[in-house]
Amino acid sequence: MAYTPEIHPPSSILHPIFLAGPTAVGKSAVALALAEKIGGEIISVDSMQVYRGLDLGTAKPTAEERARVPHHLIDICDLHEAFDAAQFVRLAQMAVDEIQARRRTPIFCGGTGLYFKAFLEGLGEAPPADDKLRAELEAAPLERLLAELRECDPATFEKIDRQNPRRVIRAIEVIRLTGKKFSEQRAGWKSTPRLTSHASPLFCLSRPAADRSQRINLRVDEMFARGLVAETRRLLDRGLAENRIAMQAIGYRQVVEHLRGERGLTETIELVKARTRQFARRQLTWFRRHGNCQWLELPPAEAVDETLAKITAQVASGIPA
Repeated sequence: MAYTPEIHPPSSILHPIFLAGPTAVGKSAVALALAEKIGGEIISVDSMQVYRGLDLGTAKPTAEERARVPHHLIDICDLHEAFDAAQFVRLAQMAVDEIQARRRTPIFCGGTGLYFKAFLEGLGEAPPADDKLRAELEAAPLERLLAELRECDPATFEKIDRQNPRRVIRAIEVIRLTGKKFSEQRAGWKSTPRLTSHASPLFCLSRPAADRSQRINLRVDEMFARGLVAETRRLLDRGLAENRIAMQAIGYRQVVEHLRGERGLTETIELVKARTRQFARRQLTWFRRHGNCQWLELPPAEAVDETLAKITAQVASGIPA
């Protein structure tokens, strides 16, 4: 059945609402319920859900969920294509304009902190990607890139996620293209968040560590039960291994290693759980440092409707971040 947008009077149009937080915290369920309650559409803030085919491993919304509420910035890239924060900002603003033109509310939902920051604070003066240089850097060993970064920009070297080649490559790329330290250019981002001009703060959802770990374990088990290994095998035939960005998606890299005979399935599942827990902790750390968030701690037994009531009450009261 085709989706027919509900038309709201102009007085009910809201500024964008922003829902962030670590993986498996329950953001998607809250965003879906919120969209249905207020007449909204969801803009995915996820650097991996943009790729077609990366479905189970990225916990992409199901066809049924997308039929209930329109989703944007999902399945917009093939595996051979690159995607970055600048593209996200441009496409997200287009989606906001389109959604508001339909007299509906944009709801940003995801866990890619850099994309939230880029949209809310601007991109600064960092240059766009250079395809030739990017290919050269992607072919270089990570250890060599880290050594270059440590020499050229110690401040960035100390703060950057050194296990994430994508971030390291981008930092080196910007340094080489501009001749300036990456840390200095990041500092040039706007000091006054664009968020203050919106009715909604950046809501960051969190859970107690034990609950978060349990939810991650259950999610990973479900991904494998639904066919993550078979999905990864199909993606390898479509060029997954050649896309270093997509290969950073937790789950796919570990399953690729399993398919190459590097470890058994049980060990692979446990490794994916461990990597996902580590990733969730890094996400929390990032949002605490950079997110300018309104934190919502969710008790283990709290229903989606209860979380929804807290968010809608704060949005209605216009509480600033």
